Amino acid sequence: MNENNQDLEDALYDGPSKSQIKRELLAIQELGRKIIALPLEKIKKLNLDEKILEEIKIAQKIKANGEGKRRQTAYVGKLLRTADIESIKTKLYEWENGSKSITAQMHMYENLRDRLIESDDSLTKLLETVPGVDIQQIRNLIRVARKEQTQNSKLNEGQEPQKKAYRALFQFIKTLPLNGENDE
Repeated sequence: MNENNQDLEDALYDGPSKSQIKRELLAIQELGRKIIALPLEKIKKLNLDEKILEEIKIAQKIKANGEGKRRQTAYVGKLLRTADIESIKTKLYEWENGSKSITAQMHMYENLRDRLIESDDSLTKLLETVPGVDIQQIRNLIRVARKEQTQNSKLNEGQEPQKKAYRALFQFIKTLPLNGENDE
């Protein structure tokens, strides 16, 4: 008799469990929270329906983290069920990881700039790996940045350090066709 009941239950099953459905709906609601936290310019790039966009604007206007905010967020999550969730997730992932890669690239430029100021060996390596660099210009920028660094080390407390050449060297490095090879 147990075997008959098991066969009957297997025949009646036709989709995900209630728990699975609830997890998926909560994930969509969490996605709604993330979207509400974004600036309006980015939200508009998600190509959402006008109704969803209006409700997101209302949710953003609610400053208190009370019941009203929770209910509005839940409503936005409900409206998002009809939207293309995968494209929204993809776009959010690109934005989150895109900024991480830009930050990593800026750190690479900063490290290269610091190495160039510290030693001439770094300049030699750079010239070997990146053809077509204006040698005279980069040497001049490095020389002025080193001079500026020396002057800054002699400043008294409260005086502002000069960073004009330091920044100019950074801007020059940003224009170079680097592929991350110079990051040691």
